[in-house]
Amino acid sequence: MKNWNRRKTVVAAEDLPQEHRLKRSLSWPHLVALGVGAIVGTGILTLIGVGAGKAGPAVILSFAIAGLICACAALAYAEVATMIPASGSAYTYSYVVFGELIAWMIGVALILEYTLVVSAVAVGWSGYATGFLQSIHLPLPPQLTQGPELGGIVNLPAIFIIVVVAGLLIAGTRESATLNAILVVIKMLALAMFVAVALPVFDPFHFHPFMPLGFPRNGPAGHEVGVMAAAAIIFFAFYGFDAIATAAEEAKNPGRDLAIGIVGSMAVCILIYMAVGAAAVGAVAYTRFADSPEPLALILREIGQTWAARVLGASAVIALPTVILAFFYGQSRIFFTVARDGLLPRSLARVSSRGTPVRITIFTAVVTSVFAGLIPLTAIAALANAGTLAAFIAVCSAMLVLRRREPDRKRLFRAPAGPVVAVVGILGCLYLFISLPNRTQMFFCFAQAIGLILYMVYGSRAADRARGEAG
Repeated sequence: MKNWNRRKTVVAAEDLPQEHRLKRSLSWPHLVALGVGAIVGTGILTLIGVGAGKAGPAVILSFAIAGLICACAALAYAEVATMIPASGSAYTYSYVVFGELIAWMIGVALILEYTLVVSAVAVGWSGYATGFLQSIHLPLPPQLTQGPELGGIVNLPAIFIIVVVAGLLIAGTRESATLNAILVVIKMLALAMFVAVALPVFDPFHFHPFMPLGFPRNGPAGHEVGVMAAAAIIFFAFYGFDAIATAAEEAKNPGRDLAIGIVGSMAVCILIYMAVGAAAVGAVAYTRFADSPEPLALILREIGQTWAARVLGASAVIALPTVILAFFYGQSRIFFTVARDGLLPRSLARVSSRGTPVRITIFTAVVTSVFAGLIPLTAIAALANAGTLAAFIAVCSAMLVLRRREPDRKRLFRAPAGPVVAVVGILGCLYLFISLPNRTQMFFCFAQAIGLILYMVYGSRAADRARGEAG
């Protein structure tokens, strides 16, 4: 571990060997769509019910708190990403600012986060797709739609959608980003339809009492309630903009496009979530849709709009793959960057003639397919939030350090009130981490301990060898 605090020097993409160089093909509209596609998905379609069960009508406040903390992190990401326009997101920023060991630990957190998100959303899509096939009299055998722990053999639809998304990313980043933009539009139209249909039956009485379960996390382990307990889970519905930062080497004009993509996607999504949340609570008493796996569709059926519920369900089947695509993209780029740095086998960090990392994309598809096809991700899915909170803390801290270490360095985007934004982001993420279920906190610490052992046994020596070969 002699190089644990060795900091990385970012090499311009144009100076990298051709086999390790990603193709610049994305403009800012692609990045905004990538961010919105990642952010608006499973979270708003399902977690508003979970949040309402924990916070009551004050779930609107939980959305606002989670959104504010994520907005602070997004501003920090935008500043640091334009200063370090290299693939790898928080992993790369930590490597440049803090050193190899911290970078490895953040990389472990990010890979775990993205793996869980891709797998969980794939399983969620499988549920929607299975229901759709049953509605048109083409049912799949239950043994092929559930993992062994739920009495099945394998979740084939979940594996199918992961393979399709992997194929899109192998075909080309720009092509998959364009399709993603089209599907994001479909998703936005579906949510706009929900607001338009729900608002006419808005009843302000449904907001009283506003905070029936209190503000801080409270209650027995595994059944925590309160505004902050809801915010810690709803946080899942906001992150995804960090996937944009992984596209730094594929952006045509990273100095401009990354800032627009990160800040723009967060601004759009906060507005959408607040509007959908207010319309949902105003249309139906929160107790009627709390903890529902399909709260928005349930609300539409409760107010007699079954046709709208069907449209919303169909749009989920069509558009949920945008979440898988965005996080799959981010995970494959982080794997790619870690391998290119030598902390994983460098043979994985090779790109095809189309400028896409085929080997790492296939490897990522295999890993996520195992999770999605065989393991039901229920309680452990909250672990994704812990990994993301760690990454956000690292990026906010990196912005503070760079402000002090290199105050005169040119910044293509400068976060307003930078120190305040960074401190709010760090403290907010720490508070959300404390508000997570105790089991999630223990899982996260266990995963980090495994990561530390892997670094001591393999990662440190492998990175040293890679530097020697490069030198």
